[in-house]
Amino acid sequence: MEIKSGFTFWNLVFLLMVSCVKGFIYTCGGTLKGLNGTIESPGFPYGYPNGANCTWVIIAEERNRIQIVFQSFALEEEYDYLSLYDGHPHPANFRTRLTGFHLPPPVTSTKSVFSLRLTSDFAVSAHGFKVYYEELQSSSCGNPGVPPKGILYGQRFDVGDKIRYSCVTGYILDGHSQLTCIASSVNTASWDFPVPICRAEDACGGTMRGSSGIISSPNFPNEYHNNADCTWTIVAEPGDTISLIFTDFQMEEKYDYLEIEGSEPPTIGLSGMNIPPPVISNKNWLRLHFVTDSNHRYRGFSAHYQGTFKEINFNWACIS
Repeated sequence: MEIKSGFTFWNLVFLLMVSCVKGFIYTCGGTLKGLNGTIESPGFPYGYPNGANCTWVIIAEERNRIQIVFQSFALEEEYDYLSLYDGHPHPANFRTRLTGFHLPPPVTSTKSVFSLRLTSDFAVSAHGFKVYYEELQSSSCGNPGVPPKGILYGQRFDVGDKIRYSCVTGYILDGHSQLTCIASSVNTASWDFPVPICRAEDACGGTMRGSSGIISSPNFPNEYHNNADCTWTIVAEPGDTISLIFTDFQMEEKYDYLEIEGSEPPTIGLSGMNIPPPVISNKNWLRLHFVTDSNHRYRGFSAHYQGTFKEINFNWACIS
């Protein structure tokens, strides 16, 4: 009897412990439809709960796209994060993961569905985020946003419209100062170049032009510096694509990383000790963002880039 009673007692304790752990999981979110709206993390702006697992799915009319604009953003860096999906929240649709205290730029979907997923741990919280979302017609590129220390000139974002950027004193503009909203081949509109960045005059990074070249992390092949934050933009001739081939790659796993924009998928995150496969742009530009933390240092990376003319295949049988 005592053994049986003891067994029952510890089973009860186990069940209570499981119930307590489950109680920490905070679920929220939902499906959103309509031309526009606002999404806030639970408890905003007074802090989201620990153990949050919240998913929002925004659905637009068929052939339209969705743009989200962050109005506020503060998540415990590296431990709490907001995952963005270009479609339903499935690994194949994963686009990027946001964390920290910097206000992210606007994000535009390529489809009529866009998803956000908030995940927090069981410790520190922050005030959370607030997002404005808007359904975009096929003829609109949407507001591309303003980079930190940047100035935007122009308030029209439809096909044919042009906007310009400049930087405040003490910062250099990297990228194209003028963007044009153009109609793409898939019946949607997009900006012809990425939003430029404004970097301090003594910061690493820059704009790379020409048919080919090499990009390396600062101090390569020696160890890179801690707390690095470098951005390079590679620009090829109109109509070309860019091939990026890595020849060396060594970074502290998860904490130091290289983020690449302008490819397919739209954003690629690289970290660790393995040489990544080649990256091919889907337009005539690529942007590389290299970030390190305050701890370990490694060799970094080196990559060769080359512009490649995009061939157009004609059906000669139809030409007579």
